Amino acid sequence: MFTGIVTAVGRVERADRGEGGLTFRIEAPYQGLTAGESIAVDGACLTVETFGDGWFTVHVIATSIERTSFGSWSAGRRVNLERALAVGERLGGHLVSGHVDGVGTVTRIGEQGDTLLIDFTLPDQVALVTIPLGSITVNGVSLTVNALPVPGSCQVSLIPHTRQVTTLGALTVGEVVHLEGDMIGKYVRQFVAPWQGK
Repeated sequence: MFTGIVTAVGRVERADRGEGGLTFRIEAPYQGLTAGESIAVDGACLTVETFGDGWFTVHVIATSIERTSFGSWSAGRRVNLERALAVGERLGGHLVSGHVDGVGTVTRIGEQGDTLLIDFTLPDQVALVTIPLGSITVNGVSLTVNALPVPGSCQVSLIPHTRQVTTLGALTVGEVVHLEGDMIGKYVRQFVAPWQGK
């Protein structure tokens, strides 16, 4: 379980492709890592396989590659990182599972005062649980939905702090982002689906 509060920005040092998927070696400042622990990498929960001073490796299986942008990653990419939530810690963002529901594409970026407005497309399964002023996770970052400009589109606003401590401030139009819909919204939708004929 995660909160969408990024605790470090790492860098992909190596991306190795094999028959069984991908293995990333990621540069990160974390101390005290253990094999088997979970780290959200741009919002996707991955398992630490090996680690050393200032780095760790994770393996990405084929099904994860299919629903993320991992297949296009290469060395040098900067990534948002969050270690799993420990019981008793503050829940500063919202409940995040680290399971990417789909990807969106950035369609518009604009400045408004001291905030950066970013519009991106929403896959259907995420759009169904996204509401104005609700929560959404973008590349592992917990954000508030600023607006739903048109069907299938979402807008978020980044405060200066978020731009400084995550990779979102460097997004460009056309870039693909990992999205996780609001967990509570997904449960509610599932519970009411039998009464909606879906």
